[in-house]
Amino acid sequence: MRSSIRIVDVDSPGTWTRWRAGLCDSCQANCCTMPLEVRLPDLVRLGLVDAFEAEHEEAGRIARRLQKARLIDHFNHKHAIFTIARRAGGDCHFLDAATRRCTVYDQRPDTCRLHPQTKSPRPGWCAYGAKALGR
Repeated sequence: MRSSIRIVDVDSPGTWTRWRAGLCDSCQANCCTMPLEVRLPDLVRLGLVDAFEAEHEEAGRIARRLQKARLIDHFNHKHAIFTIARRAGGDCHFLDAATRRCTVYDQRPDTCRLHPQTKSPRPGWCAYGAKALGR
């Protein structure tokens, strides 16, 4: 008997599934293991940066503070993009390990709001399915 579970490699968009409404309802949040790039307004919405700080402080200085607090892994100075830190297992900092659901869903960054329809390595496709072993 052939298994109906689709194996997906989050780093290989060719293994992804075409996104359709309702697909996320039974997802195991594989997209939440990919690097999460956000902008300053996202950090304000998440409560990681104060609105006053965002308006009056240089982005590089904010990035240094967030890196020191281990809230971000990287800051791209040219494009002012922050990469949210992930847990040791690769999951997003905001993903509940037991339920595999976002703990900040109402405040989630635009990247998450627009994934996979437009903000994705393969727009219109998502990393739905069982993760490949070794990931």
